[in-house]
Amino acid sequence: FGLSLLILKSSCFKPKSTLCDLNNCGIPPLNTRIVGGEEAAAGAWPWQISMHRGGGHVCGGSLINNLWVLTAAHCNAGVPPEQYTLYIGRKSQQGANPQEVSRSVTQIINHPDYNSETSDNDISLMKMSSPVSFTQFILPVCLAASGSSLHAGTDVWVTGWGDIGSGVSLPPPENLMEVELPIVGNRKCSCSYAITENMLCAGQAEGGKDSCQGDSGGPLVRKQNSRWIQGGVVSFGIGCALPGLPGVYARVSRYETWIKSHITENQPGFIKITSSGTDSDLSASFFHVILLPLLMYFLLLLFTNRVLLKSSYLTRPFTK
Repeated sequence: FGLSLLILKSSCFKPKSTLCDLNNCGIPPLNTRIVGGEEAAAGAWPWQISMHRGGGHVCGGSLINNLWVLTAAHCNAGVPPEQYTLYIGRKSQQGANPQEVSRSVTQIINHPDYNSETSDNDISLMKMSSPVSFTQFILPVCLAASGSSLHAGTDVWVTGWGDIGSGVSLPPPENLMEVELPIVGNRKCSCSYAITENMLCAGQAEGGKDSCQGDSGGPLVRKQNSRWIQGGVVSFGIGCALPGLPGVYARVSRYETWIKSHITENQPGFIKITSSGTDSDLSASFFHVILLPLLMYFLLLLFTNRVLLKSSYLTRPFTK
C-alpha cells in the first residue's frame, strides 16, 4: 500500500500551550494514512492510549486532554489505579517507540450506573499521574457533544492492538491497527443485541471487519470537516467480525455532562456530530430495549470480554 505523509503547519502547535492545543483537538499534525490498509501509520491517531496491567496490554483508551483518558468501565472495574500504566504516543507493543511517554494512574472514575451484566454505561475516566505535553504524536481527540447522531452507513474508524480474529493474537511487532466501518442503526442493531440508548453499533453486514478482544476502551471516531470526533468507546460484541453481529460501543454524546462534571479544568473539546439517513443510533424501539434484552442476556453469558483488528479486524472484549 502507498504511504503519503503530509506535515501540516500550525501556529498553535506548542507542546506547553495546553489551551491552544485543546482548542484544536482531533487534528493530527501528521496527516498519515495507509490507504486501504490495516496498520496505522505513526502519528495517525495521536490520542490512542495503550493501557497496561501486569506488564501487558489489556485495553485501549483515548487522550481527551493533557491529564485525562477516556476508556471502558469493564476494562478497570474493581481494579486499583496503581495497577495500571498508560502509554501515549505508542505505535508498537514490541518494537521501539521513540515518541511515546508513559504515566501511572492516580484515579479511576467509572460511570455510577455502569452495569457489568448488560454493559450499559460502559464508560470510564482515568486520571494520569502528571500532565502530558502535546507533540505531533500526542494530542487529544474531540468528543461527540450531546445530541450527536450517527446514521446507518456513516463511515467511522476504530483503532487498537486487539486480536485479529477470535482467538488470533496480533502478530509481532504488534503495531497499532485501524479499520473503517459503517454505522449500524440502533433499530437494526437491536435485532442482534439488547442495546440501550447509551450504545451505538458499527460493522459490516457480511462481517470480516470489526474490533475484537484487546480493543476494548479504544475510540470509534468520525471525521467531520477537519476534525476527528470520538463518538464511541469499544464495549462488547459476540465473537469478532461475524456476519450480522456488529460491534457495540458506548455512545460518548450521552456522557458530556458526566465528563464535564469530573473534568473541571482544561475541559475536553465537544463537537456535535451530524449525519443524514433514516436509521440512527438514537432510534431503538421500546420492544427492543425492554424485551429483547431478556433473550440476549442469556446469549451474551456464553461469551467473554474482548478488546482490535487485522485482516480487517479490530480487537475488543465481550465486553471487547
